[in-house]
Amino acid sequence: MKKFIAFTLIIFAFTMVCIYFTEKTDVLQLTDRPIIASFTDRDGHTIFSWKRLPYPCFYKVETFSKTTEMLADEPEYHFFRQDFTFKASYEVPPTAIPMYYRITAYGMFGKISGPSKMIPNPNYADPLAPVHISKYTQTAPASTMPYLIWHSVPAAVCYEVELLSATPENESGTELSTQYHLFSTQQVFTNGWQADLRSFANEHTLFWRVRAMDLQKKPIGVFSKAEPIHIDPQKNVPTKPLLNNYDQMPDFKQPLYPVYHWIPMHDISRYEVELLTSPPVMENNTEPSQNRAWYKVADDSFSCYDEYARPYAGEYYWRVRAVDSSGNTIGTYSDTEKFTVEAHKDRVLTAAFGDSITHGGGSVSYSPANLEYSYMTYLDFPVLNLGKSGDIAHTTLLRFDSDVLPFRPYNLLILTGSNSLRDESTSAQEIITDLDALKRKCEENDIRPIFLTLMPLQPANIYAAFQTETDPHWQSKMVEVNAHIRQQAYYIDLEPYFYDANKQFLPTALAIDGLHPSIPGKMLMAEIINQQQELLRKQP
Repeated sequence: MKKFIAFTLIIFAFTMVCIYFTEKTDVLQLTDRPIIASFTDRDGHTIFSWKRLPYPCFYKVETFSKTTEMLADEPEYHFFRQDFTFKASYEVPPTAIPMYYRITAYGMFGKISGPSKMIPNPNYADPLAPVHISKYTQTAPASTMPYLIWHSVPAAVCYEVELLSATPENESGTELSTQYHLFSTQQVFTNGWQADLRSFANEHTLFWRVRAMDLQKKPIGVFSKAEPIHIDPQKNVPTKPLLNNYDQMPDFKQPLYPVYHWIPMHDISRYEVELLTSPPVMENNTEPSQNRAWYKVADDSFSCYDEYARPYAGEYYWRVRAVDSSGNTIGTYSDTEKFTVEAHKDRVLTAAFGDSITHGGGSVSYSPANLEYSYMTYLDFPVLNLGKSGDIAHTTLLRFDSDVLPFRPYNLLILTGSNSLRDESTSAQEIITDLDALKRKCEENDIRPIFLTLMPLQPANIYAAFQTETDPHWQSKMVEVNAHIRQQAYYIDLEPYFYDANKQFLPTALAIDGLHPSIPGKMLMAEIINQQQELLRKQP
């Protein structure tokens, strides 16, 4: 028996030596072997696959986005996450921005291949064209009112959907078809639309395509390739709103003030959202839950802002139904979505407090549920989002006790007052008074206040997006407020980075609506803050 054990140990040791030698000497010439990868899309799920190396190994898949490269000595890529797999494929987490992937192979004793080149997600190829998620084939046909879904295009304010009788003569162009055009609409403000094909039910095959548009309804990129729609007139028509979680950013978490969004039903703009602390007794029914914790009617056709903070740890469930003017259900409730609020037993290290620029959202049509429009998405360290859309400096102050003190963060990033700049009735001194009161409250509770300077505005874009005027004295007010912020012990100066070429206004490239930074603007905010991360990782 002892001889057998000794022999086994010798074999094992010899095997380990061989493996070590193989991996460390690169006898198989794996180090410089290129990893060839490809992408496929399956019902909205993007699968990333590559050719397996001729050696037993596992793979590290790293995910990155490109930085703005607007700061000195800034790297080209921002790291998001890493995952490990023994397979030669990987399901890409949902994403609403261009992502890049890098693969490294590992053996028993470490790396056996260098990292691959950065491999871009083809959903965001140049020129930008929406990528279809919905596909209605002969074996899986559509009803006469199908949902048409596509991957969202960064910075798109709205979309134009076109129905055609055949593939267009200008495939992947920017103009509507002149020969095969049947119908089009530009009134689509999210990445999905319920089509009404009842008048085309006798057509053998239809085609559809979509393009992204900006605030002035000019094309962003080109039309998607036309996708056939095979119709089965006997198939049941969808009668519920479709929850929109197709392009959620990785590791999605609701902010303190949640926002719920969905893809609306055809020709309906009135909806009711209900929130529960346990799943509904019946799915897809027509009656409200008796034990619902909260509900709200939303006239916005695809999103609803919760006016209450949800700080209590636990699981929450929400769903939405279309309603008529009397509050009766049209169709049925949607499926139920769940989100979890994490428990914070200890003090939070860093939180962000302020208005909609902190809460998230941008480009007119995107809410804080679209985490690609949150600057916290691009930070190198975790930050709890305590923002609330619509805040002025004074309302931010008023909710400090209820929304900040339960978490007692060691560091509090404070950005509020942009809405006050727009308001003619609010002076710079009133904003400063509120900021000073916030500072005192922080110091009284052993919280380090870190103020962010206010960014400039672009009144013309604000009016185009929201049809509201801006105080003509906003610039002098901003200068006075920011001069005061720069006198504080802790501040981060955003303002200098957010001017157009004439050093007057917030550039459209960074904020389409003239107020809320869009994706590049939120990235830039995070990159500036990341330079101060050593401060933000420390307790006062």
